[in-house]
Amino acid sequence: MSRFRKAVLIGALAAACGTLWAQKLPPGIGRVATPDEVKAWDIDVRPDFKGLPPGSGSVAKGMEVWEGKCASCHGVFGESNEVFTPIVGGTTAEDIKTGRVKGLVHGEGRTTLMKVATLSTLWDYINRAMPWNAPKSLTTEEVYAVVAYILHLGDIVPDNFVLSDQNIRDVQNRMPNRNGMTTNHGMWLPNGKPDVRNTACMKNCEVDAAKVASYLPDFARDAHGNLIEQNRPVGPVRGVDVTKPPGTRPSSAAPAPTLVAAAPAAATASALELAKAQGCTACHGVNNKIVGPGFSEIAAKYRGRADAEAYLAGKVRAGGSGVWGAVPMPPQAQLKDDEVSALAKWIAGGAK
Repeated sequence: MSRFRKAVLIGALAAACGTLWAQKLPPGIGRVATPDEVKAWDIDVRPDFKGLPPGSGSVAKGMEVWEGKCASCHGVFGESNEVFTPIVGGTTAEDIKTGRVKGLVHGEGRTTLMKVATLSTLWDYINRAMPWNAPKSLTTEEVYAVVAYILHLGDIVPDNFVLSDQNIRDVQNRMPNRNGMTTNHGMWLPNGKPDVRNTACMKNCEVDAAKVASYLPDFARDAHGNLIEQNRPVGPVRGVDVTKPPGTRPSSAAPAPTLVAAAPAAATASALELAKAQGCTACHGVNNKIVGPGFSEIAAKYRGRADAEAYLAGKVRAGGSGVWGAVPMPPQAQLKDDEVSALAKWIAGGAK
């Protein structure tokens, strides 16, 4: 019996049980859900894309949504921001061709695009659960756009791609691990071998009531400095302000915390410190590539160019892609003019 037939049978059984339960409700308690109420909750998207709503979203739109609602947890380029498992990385052009991620065989670090086999899974999860602080708040266009942006970061679609319900099946055929899922095991086959061999122990279990010590344990509150100052200045997520008592919530009227002082950068910090404060070093090492090229590598490329400083200032301000690869750098609109000039001057001067 196929996985989909089992899912249909289970769904039909659940519906039948729900109907019987609704008919036997005690007087005055609850009522039968209306068709519109059921439809509002019936939003799952199956691997055959049944349930996928009509719509579309571009990579460009996805980058905009990503920076505003996703990057603070998942990194500007899906590299995780050192909090969650990376979404992008670990896949190659050969993986896209074969549909099997070779890196999984060798036990390399696993990312979402390395593991997920069906594009519907990615779409469905983002639609239902993201962003974590406001699930189901994304519009259909935004979900398509965010998925398109993730696919672009994984070199699965180009930067001018528009993902839609009309072409998503074609994109499924380029998923790096599309052939990495199998139903040839005991969970789906009536006479197949079980996935695991174990003996359940459900006797003489110790009962221990759950106890919540605190939102953040006191011994860990300032173990690594003030957490609220360590999140990237993008997206809605902020860390805990450990300078205030536990349970204190930031005022909604208070401005988002900033890592850069209001005074001119040249008077308060070096260009390198400014780069660190603005999160530039999360993607660019001084002498090594991380997501983007190292600062010294950029300096070497434009050494001798008369307008290097002005050119680099423009790149910092406007962002762009294509010079160092397909992964785009978002515009740094939050930087002041003197901060942009300080960074450009430092890089053009050799990024020492």
